[in-house]
Amino acid sequence: MTPAPPRRPAVRVAVGQVTSTLDREANRQVAVDALRAAAQARADLLVLPEYASAFDPTGVGSALAEPLDGPFVTTLRREAATTGVAVIAGTVVPGADGRAVNTVVAVDQAGALAGTYRKVHLYDAFGQSESDRFEPGPADAPPLVMDLLGLRLGVLTCYDLRFPESARRAVDAGATVLVIPAAWAAGPLKPRHWATLLAARAIENTSAVIGVGQAGKGVTGRSLVVGPDGVVALEMDEHPGLRTVDLDPERVDEVRRHNPSLANRRYRVVPG
Repeated sequence: MTPAPPRRPAVRVAVGQVTSTLDREANRQVAVDALRAAAQARADLLVLPEYASAFDPTGVGSALAEPLDGPFVTTLRREAATTGVAVIAGTVVPGADGRAVNTVVAVDQAGALAGTYRKVHLYDAFGQSESDRFEPGPADAPPLVMDLLGLRLGVLTCYDLRFPESARRAVDAGATVLVIPAAWAAGPLKPRHWATLLAARAIENTSAVIGVGQAGKGVTGRSLVVGPDGVVALEMDEHPGLRTVDLDPERVDEVRRHNPSLANRRYRVVPG
């Protein structure tokens, strides 16, 4: 029988709200600096936004893609192993048909690649057409979950936040914390949508939610951490920065005992 992962009174999460650019070498250094700052703050996990490897506010595509054994992920793995800080970050990998794949990587505290998540819901909305540049991830792929010191992290990306079924599938896979790297587009009502949907995913799933936004031109920033009871634990503005928050693994259990809505539901999520 596999022993249960160790639990801590609190798991410290560093929220790395960075500004990525077209300069991939500079972006790697931003990630390294964030991991080292997270280690200095005694964090167990760093979360970076969608497109942490490279970002173009006019549109990201295959020109910015690199493989999982390329410089960005290799750098994350090396620094995670050196610092002992796990990291979840958005990157872009080459696709099979000339388009790219919007991919989140999860690297554990030993520097191993624990898994990847391919963005399922592409941003074909609000005048954008992300599917022109990206292949969608398979809707029936197993959710990406990673165990960390008594937490089970489930991963979504940006526009997936608008589809509650994505979050529920991760929770059905055991997630107690939903991690959502994003480059949430700026615009009328968009910051309100972002904050409201993050809180909704936390409340309906009785799970903590970590939403980390890309900062800079054309995006919203405003990273947010919400507890499983819907209480905001951390909220940032639109500027780059690194903040930490402590998550108690026991708190999710406590909230779920008091509010057993997951046990009371009558429907299951089936990929379309």
